[in-house]
Order: sequence, then C-alpha cells, then structure tokens
Amino acid sequence: MSIDQFIDNEIKATEVVLFMKGTPQFPMCGFSGQVVQILDKLGVAYKGLNVLEDDGLRQGIKTYSNWPTIPQLYVKGEFVGGCDIIREMFQSGELQSLLKDKGVATKTAATA
Repeated sequence: MSIDQFIDNEIKATEVVLFMKGTPQFPMCGFSGQVVQILDKLGVAYKGLNVLEDDGLRQGIKTYSNWPTIPQLYVKGEFVGGCDIIREMFQSGELQSLLKDKGVATKTAATA
C-alpha cells in the first residue's frame, strides 16, 4: 500500500483524524499539543497519527494535503487546517459549527 493510500484510508475510516508530532497522550510539539487540547476540550473522539514514527508519513501527509506543516486536522475526510487555523476557528466558534454540521459528536457545553 502506498503512503497516499494509507492516508486516504485513515481519513475515510475515521471521522476526525489528527496527523501530529507525538500522540494525543504525549504531544511532541507545542502546535500538536494545542490542537489536542482544543479537541479534548470539545470532547471530540479522534485518532492521532504520529508522523515522527514514519518519515514516509511525515512527508506524505504534506504532499497529500499540499500543506507544509504539521499538525493537520481532517474531519469526515476533509482537510480543515493546521494549528493556527484550528485555534482561530475554535475561538470564533467556527470549529464547533463545522463539527456540528458534519455530524461529529462533541460535549454540548464546550465553548471558546
């Protein structure tokens, strides 16, 4: 299986996927950690994929999305953005609306 096929399978098989440095339990960079905190605050179930474990995945996700940085968040197969975009969307309430519109379960009391 090619790295593109692997990425495609992951983002289609799971509602919310975060390509990150480290794991949700132990983020290995501040930007990945910020996105983990936001998703955890919202109570979103998600899968974290550690790009540090596989250089092919680390480079492959950048090519796949045509986005140069990690972390990268996908919701229902759609690329949403990296840390700055996710943080801004969360603060404005746009991320919560996107998740709701896509039918992704969150904690009801989660606010910016």
